[in-house]
Amino acid sequence: MSNQAITKINARTITDKEFFYGHKACAGCGGSVAVRLALKVLGERTFTVVPAGCMSAVGFIYPQLCFANNAIISTFPGTASMLSGVAAGAKALGLKDYHVVGIAGDGGTADIGIQALSGAIDRRDKIIYICYDNEAYMNTGIQKSGLTPFGAKTTTTPAGQNIRGTVTQKKNMFEIVAAHGIDYAATASIGYIQDFLNKIQKASQVEGTSYIHVFAPCPTGWGTPVDSAIDIAKEVVDTGLWYLAEYENDEFTLNRNPKAFSSVEKYLKQQSRFKHLIDEDIETIVTSRDKKWERIRRTWKL
Repeated sequence: MSNQAITKINARTITDKEFFYGHKACAGCGGSVAVRLALKVLGERTFTVVPAGCMSAVGFIYPQLCFANNAIISTFPGTASMLSGVAAGAKALGLKDYHVVGIAGDGGTADIGIQALSGAIDRRDKIIYICYDNEAYMNTGIQKSGLTPFGAKTTTTPAGQNIRGTVTQKKNMFEIVAAHGIDYAATASIGYIQDFLNKIQKASQVEGTSYIHVFAPCPTGWGTPVDSAIDIAKEVVDTGLWYLAEYENDEFTLNRNPKAFSSVEKYLKQQSRFKHLIDEDIETIVTSRDKKWERIRRTWKL
């Protein structure tokens, strides 16, 4: 393992090198922040697989490649299967001291890519899979995905008089992945950068499959200021609508246990995708959050 993986990564020790830069992402893109930070931890000896989506659209624009390490675009549903192939090829070549990482959005992970991901976990392939979750299919026009939260307005779940946005609940991909008995899984947020860096570094040292689900706001799709992504990604954790946790050795561990939650209504109403919600909708969201935390605090390690 490289010295970078052994040394604890923080603001003082992280490399000055950039492995994802010059891209064409929208201003304030949370997904691009997640990619940049992850690759700075993993380093240049990293094979990166990116499916059709925002990061491939903004990072592979001929003749400019915005990844400084080896990177390839996979089919939309094939991120994890291509990761498996890359890992097998690297092993066959006898390569040492490298990482194989896939970086996919919420739609490419929780919907169209979930079969390949499930298979890779089942095989215990030595790969790292990162889902940057901006809660909709943003690259193709802000359509609902399996990770779009209740009440959110998208182009396929409009807000009207009878139906106010998305009527389904967000899939719990973290626990779906954990149910496979994966070697390591974690949730993260670009609002808590040190926690995210720690988890990427930990995943890089796992002899098996790792999955990290990072919350990454999209100002374009959410209707928020371009300088708000980090603050909103912190606030969602503070409201309890997103938690920071890990799964390993058949145990769940909660990394942050707020004594009190900040305002859910304030968090929602600053985003245009939620401005149509009425008090009843917000109460539904709060009730769902409280039930989730009651279960977590009763059954997980704190």
